[in-house]
Amino acid sequence: MNDLDRFFRRLVSNLAAADVRRLGRPVALADIPTTIVPYRTNRRALQIDSSEEYEMVLLRLVAGEGGYVRTDPEEVRRRFEEELRSPNPDLEVIHRFEAVSLLLRPDRVDEALQPSDDEYHAPAAQVSAQPAFDESEEMVEEEEIVEEEVEAEEVVEPDDVDPEPAQAQCLYCGGALPDRPVNFCPHCGQSQAEPTCPQCHADVEPEWRHCVNCGFTLGGR
Repeated sequence: MNDLDRFFRRLVSNLAAADVRRLGRPVALADIPTTIVPYRTNRRALQIDSSEEYEMVLLRLVAGEGGYVRTDPEEVRRRFEEELRSPNPDLEVIHRFEAVSLLLRPDRVDEALQPSDDEYHAPAAQVSAQPAFDESEEMVEEEEIVEEEVEAEEVVEPDDVDPEPAQAQCLYCGGALPDRPVNFCPHCGQSQAEPTCPQCHADVEPEWRHCVNCGFTLGGR
């Protein structure tokens, strides 16, 4: 499974979790990085290390690679495809055409909803032939299984075990933060205050290039 396969599977999974009917409706390109599959909260599942790599995979998707979606209008899809073929693709093209919509192809959606092969591949040892037993041996084996099940039922699992808290990470470089209040990242030096748009003061993500509320260019983030 490559980066594009994982991205599309994550897109389908997140849409289905919110409302399965959305899988058959047009999806606004602008909604994918902002609300459906934000890089910040999905980068580990996508196995993507940077926002640039994330946008490159998104560009491949909307350009029609793999036949996962139909991009409307078609002339914009061709523009994405041309940019993708260039030696140094300009990823800003995604933000210049955020008004386009994508329609997920039903056959690829069905594939994405199926479990991947590596999740259900049984080892050879599990499907090897078993030796035959006579009836008396089978009865003894069944009695032993019943005894083991009774013993297993007597085991009481503690209910008050608290899960280990997740390690806090830097909003910008993803580095681990000390287990105490911090104002700046010890790795990259960036402020850990929640970023806001300097134009309209709406909440923004560190990797965004434009504010989704007023469109202000967030240069230098």
